[in-house]
Amino acid sequence: MTRTVYIYNTLSRRKEEFVPVHPGMVGLYVCGPTVYGEPHLGHARPAVTYDVLVRFFRYLGYKVRYVRNITDVGHLEHDADEGDDKIAKKARLESLEPMEVVQTYTIAYHDAMRRLNTLPPSIEPRASGHIIEQIELIKRILDAGFAYVSNGSVYFDVPAYNRKYHYGVLSGRDIDDMMANTRSLDGTGDKRSPYDFALWKKASPQHIMKWPSPWSEGFPGWHLECSAMSEKYLGEEFDIHGGGMDLQFPHHECELAQNTASRGQGGVKYWMHNNLLTVNGQKMGKSLGNFTTLADLYKVYSPMTIRFFILQAHYRGTLDFSNDALSAAEKGLKRVLQAVRDFRNLPHAPGSRNEEICGLPEKVVEALCDDLNTPIDMAHVFDAVRVVNQVKDGSLKLSDADYEALSEIFLKLVPDVLGLVDEVSASSEEKTVEGLMDMILEVRREAKARKDFATSDSIRDRLKDLGVTIKDTKDGTEWSL
Repeated sequence: MTRTVYIYNTLSRRKEEFVPVHPGMVGLYVCGPTVYGEPHLGHARPAVTYDVLVRFFRYLGYKVRYVRNITDVGHLEHDADEGDDKIAKKARLESLEPMEVVQTYTIAYHDAMRRLNTLPPSIEPRASGHIIEQIELIKRILDAGFAYVSNGSVYFDVPAYNRKYHYGVLSGRDIDDMMANTRSLDGTGDKRSPYDFALWKKASPQHIMKWPSPWSEGFPGWHLECSAMSEKYLGEEFDIHGGGMDLQFPHHECELAQNTASRGQGGVKYWMHNNLLTVNGQKMGKSLGNFTTLADLYKVYSPMTIRFFILQAHYRGTLDFSNDALSAAEKGLKRVLQAVRDFRNLPHAPGSRNEEICGLPEKVVEALCDDLNTPIDMAHVFDAVRVVNQVKDGSLKLSDADYEALSEIFLKLVPDVLGLVDEVSASSEEKTVEGLMDMILEVRREAKARKDFATSDSIRDRLKDLGVTIKDTKDGTEWSL
């Protein structure tokens, strides 16, 4: 808690000392996925980046409320205001209810993130579950004079907002220059300006996902959900808003404008943006044929290899995905995890401390304090790996103090902050848990067969207290953590 942490703030375009809104607490909001398809490689980088940020703040002693949303309505196909809702479109193509699509891909996303060893958020709100909050936010923006109703839809009035505030301050755009260099467009529909964006869209008769509102039966605009849900769970002012660089404009720019229009302040102290992944130097996309789902990638490389690969680059820097890069990451990960295993059995004895060894944990922490500099961080971890190998080959002896310093790296910082764990051990633990659950549920089945419902219910209740939910179905008993 006494350490100084620096974060690059996209809003100010410089590194700033982190000073929380509420002492000892961190409020973090991260834009999560739009759940209309399989989780892909592009989902992995922000997930790992903000997971390390959460883990590090907790390591420093902060309480962290980590909110990551699920976009399940309002994200349109062509842009933020026009086209088909991506989830509704997927539902029509597959003859499913939209919420079936949402549930299928939300489960897939959670499973992919679990395998990357990312911690679940404290709260994971869905856009469709906060329609009331979004409608109330629109009312406040209308009352403030920064929105207008047009044919049942509601649009944010960007020129009106820009006259009082600065639309474009986050992304570095100047709306006056943009408007001066844009010719008048015919057929802009219900908008007064091509830069205005939808807060509420009137739904067409065939639109599947729609709700009643004071203006029409329709659905909220994509940008609105984050403003409404971050305010609900983190307050009118909170610490950090994170997301990919591709969200900086228009999504986060519009979100900042909505916050300011409705409450007179931007509401976020630090805007963080991770850079994007490229594939062999090209932007990843289905049209380019270089789109890779995490499920397919996990067939070739372990999730920990992918996590290690992401940590090798600074979150604001470019990261190019290739087989060569992942193969190199695989080798590097093996070296680190082997050192973790070897460390536990290293001989050590009372003696004078080696200042270079004892200073390594501080260097690891300092790198993370400096805007989450994981490449420098990993370099110091490899310094510790070399120490382990020197002790193994007999060229170096450890004092008790040296061993204690290395334990901070290998038993805390590597697994608990960087999130790098031995997947063989993790897999073994999962098999052990599954075996124990099979035994317990067999005892419960036998109790039910004897009509000993007191024992059966007691097992169910005790498992629930331990965080295990069981569900009896016609095909047997299912359980989940």
